[in-house]
Amino acid sequence: MPAMFPNKQDVSAWQRWELGSFETKRPAPSGTAAPATNLPTVEDIERIHRDAHKQGYDAGYEEGTARARMEALRLHTLVEQLDGALAALDQQVAEELLGLSLEVARRVVRQAIKARPEAILDVVREALNQLPQQHAAIHLHPEDAALVRSHLGDQLAHLGHRIVEEPGQARGGLRIEAGASQLDASLASRWQRAVESIGASAEWVEPQA
Repeated sequence: MPAMFPNKQDVSAWQRWELGSFETKRPAPSGTAAPATNLPTVEDIERIHRDAHKQGYDAGYEEGTARARMEALRLHTLVEQLDGALAALDQQVAEELLGLSLEVARRVVRQAIKARPEAILDVVREALNQLPQQHAAIHLHPEDAALVRSHLGDQLAHLGHRIVEEPGQARGGLRIEAGASQLDASLASRWQRAVESIGASAEWVEPQA
């Protein structure tokens, strides 16, 4: 009958085999090193997160700054255009107001001549003082000529002046000829000198008959 338990020698041999089978190590191939795995630490992860956040912030800041500069330039351009438009509008308004003022002044002068035609007497006296030579020919509108004859006729004749009716001369003005000298005191020339003294330019236009 075979033995139920192994003898001592058999047990020892089995134990040696079992232990040897689990403890045996295979040598690594010649010239090959085992790879080393280095996992990131908590500090490494926090540093990577901070760097990524800073890079994103810097990129966003640069983009936002560039956009802000473009918007500021666009706004500056719009403001300049608005200032130019307002300046042009101010100039246009000023010119229109000046033109309106001159038109009102023309109407006032015409009305004053009609209301006070004897003002031509003062114009004749002032003109003769500027050109005091004797034997002057005074060219006047026919109605003004009649008025001057009735008030200054004898005095002018005594000084050797004569009155010449000139239908083309506007009422309120005159032209004097004395030898080689001439004096233009017409209403148009006096008006022109007056408006030029204020830096304006506007011709005197006689109303249509």
